[in-house]
Amino acid sequence: MHGLSGILDNQGVPLEKQTFTWKDISSKPISKLDDDAFTRVRVILMNGIEQDALRLKHFGAMFNKELQLPLAQVRRVEQHQMTSINWLLSSDHSPLETTVAYEQVAIEVTAAVAQTEPDPYQAQTYRYGLLEDFDHLYRYSAMLDRLEGKDANNILQGYTDIVPGRPTSEHHRAPESDLRDNYHKEEAALITKIHAAMITAAEFQTHDYYMNIGPLFADPVARQLYAEIASVEEQHVTQYGSLKDPSESFLEKWMIHEAMEVYNYKSCAEQEDNPRIKAMWERFLDYELGHLNLVCDLFKRMERRDPAEILGGTLPDMVQFKSQRDFVRKVLAEEVDMRASGTQYVGKIDESPLSLEYRNQMNSEGIPADIASAGYAWYPGTELARNKAK
Repeated sequence: MHGLSGILDNQGVPLEKQTFTWKDISSKPISKLDDDAFTRVRVILMNGIEQDALRLKHFGAMFNKELQLPLAQVRRVEQHQMTSINWLLSSDHSPLETTVAYEQVAIEVTAAVAQTEPDPYQAQTYRYGLLEDFDHLYRYSAMLDRLEGKDANNILQGYTDIVPGRPTSEHHRAPESDLRDNYHKEEAALITKIHAAMITAAEFQTHDYYMNIGPLFADPVARQLYAEIASVEEQHVTQYGSLKDPSESFLEKWMIHEAMEVYNYKSCAEQEDNPRIKAMWERFLDYELGHLNLVCDLFKRMERRDPAEILGGTLPDMVQFKSQRDFVRKVLAEEVDMRASGTQYVGKIDESPLSLEYRNQMNSEGIPADIASAGYAWYPGTELARNKAK
C-alpha cells in the first residue's frame, strides 16, 4: 500500500515543456497479433481516460471563466496524448475486432477494480456491470465469426472466456434502476473516487465508439446489435457516473481525475513489456504529474484548501493488467441472476416493474443480441473449423 503524497513530491514535467510534433503523435502502431493483448488493453483504456479528461475540462470551462485558460492549456496536451495513444491501434484491426478488444478491456479492468474496491456497494456495482460486458463480448464474438469468419480469440489471446453472461436482452432497465448510491466525499477512500472516475471514462469511450462505428455496417443484424449494446453502454455510463459524489466541486473532480490518470499511467508503465510503449507511459506519467500539481496549486489558491484533504490516504497496488478469469467465473456462477430495483441489487423475481415494461417494449420486435448469436458456441478457428471437424 502507498499514498499519492510520495508521488506528489515529484512535480513532473512543467506544462510549458510538454511538447509534441505531428510525427510524434502518429507513431508506429502496435502489432495486432505479436504484441501481448494487455498492451492493447492498456492502449484502449488510456485512450478512454484521456478522452474523458478532455470531456471533463470542456464541461468545466463552460462554468468557470477564471479556469478557461489553464483548462485549455492542459486540454491541448491531453489531446495530443490521446492522439498518440489512439494512433497505436493498427489499421489491420477491423471495427469488429476492435470491438472485441474494447469488451476485453471492460471485463478485465472492471474485474480488477471490483477486487480492490474497499466499498462493498461500489464493488458490487462493478461486479454487476462486468457480467453485462461479458455477455457483450460473447455476442460480438459471434458476429465476428459469422460476418468476417474470424476467431475472437486471436484478439483475446486466451486471456478472456467467450461464453454468455447475463443475457443482453435483460440488460435494458428503466432509468430509475440505472442510478446508484454515490460515495460520500468526506468518507470515501481515494481509491474509491479513482475507480469511479476510471470506469466511467472507460464506459463512456465504449459507448461513443459503438455509436460512431455501428452505422457503418451494411449487415442489418450488426447495425441492430451495435444499437442495442450502445444503449446498454449508455446505461453503464449512467450507473458508474452516479457512483461519484455530486457535491464535489469542479476543482475536486478535476484533481481526482488527474490523480486517476497518474495512477493508471503508473500502472501501465509498471506492467508494459513493449519497451517503446513503456517509454510512452513513463513520459505521459511525468506529464500528468505536471497536470496534477497544476490543479493542486489552483485548488490551494481558489478554494484555500489543502489538496491532501482529497488526495490523502493509501492506495492498493496498481491496476492488475492480467487475466481475471477465475474471479469472473466465480461472479458469473454466483451473481448472473442479480438484478436492480432502484439503487438496490435484488434477485431476478424482484426486478423493477418499470424495467420489465421498458424491456418488453424494446424487445417487442426482436432482440438483436439473440439473433446475432443464435446457436453460437465459441470454437477454436471459428464455426467453419468446427463444421469441418464433424
